[in-house]
Amino acid sequence: MSADSSPSSPRPVNVFISVFQWTFMASTCVIFFFVALALFVLTLPFDRNGRLLHQFSCFWAALYIHVNPLWQYRYEELPGLPRRGPYVIVSNHQSLADILVLFRTYLPYKWVSKSSVFKVPFLGWNMFLNRYVGLVRGDKKSIGRMVDACRAWLDRGVSVLIFPEGTRSPDGNLLPFKVGAFRIAREAGVKVLPMVLDGTAGTLPKHGLVLNSVSRMHLKMLPPMEVSSYESDEAAAAAVREVMARELSRMRDPASKTEAVALPG
Repeated sequence: MSADSSPSSPRPVNVFISVFQWTFMASTCVIFFFVALALFVLTLPFDRNGRLLHQFSCFWAALYIHVNPLWQYRYEELPGLPRRGPYVIVSNHQSLADILVLFRTYLPYKWVSKSSVFKVPFLGWNMFLNRYVGLVRGDKKSIGRMVDACRAWLDRGVSVLIFPEGTRSPDGNLLPFKVGAFRIAREAGVKVLPMVLDGTAGTLPKHGLVLNSVSRMHLKMLPPMEVSSYESDEAAAAAVREVMARELSRMRDPASKTEAVALPG
């Protein structure tokens, strides 16, 4: 690699903000976990679905967006949408910051995540308290347990959030969708609520801790889609993906003038 093509050194301001961000996250995770633990114990007798604990977790995640001057956040919400659902919420997946952005919506849901994430100290333990749904990729028994758990939450009127791509996109463009989320929605008789996000891929280098320059994170809620009428799970997945891909392209179009509910980061 030539000297001209080698990556430049991080700017001092990025290093400073990165040190602050990671230090702030590490210290607050400990405090907030014990707040979450107390909230779990106090609310369990009357809040069996853990809505209050989830709202606190949304605040916890949103705080990390608010304190970072490098992150700008824009959210377009559907006015008048019944927030309680239940829905199968689906979103594209670009980076580790996606869940912070999605939690910033304060929508009530149970997040489907890799089981390994539940082992992360404090953050993962809070996911366990929230009774989010774990999944081991490629493990049929784990997939079956995940499906059963999602159906049970939907039966209780609680939405579930799934990344149908199954993994992070390496370039920010949509990967093929797996059919699991759409099978769950069709069998449960609930609508799919698509969420399209962009700009999170630039929040953090794939192999590093120094945050990039300003990242403009944009999240848009699309109208709920009825998927039970499609002839197959694959057809439902393809239809939702087409709508999300079209919206992602529109969001990236600088000529787009769509009005939005813009919230500061």
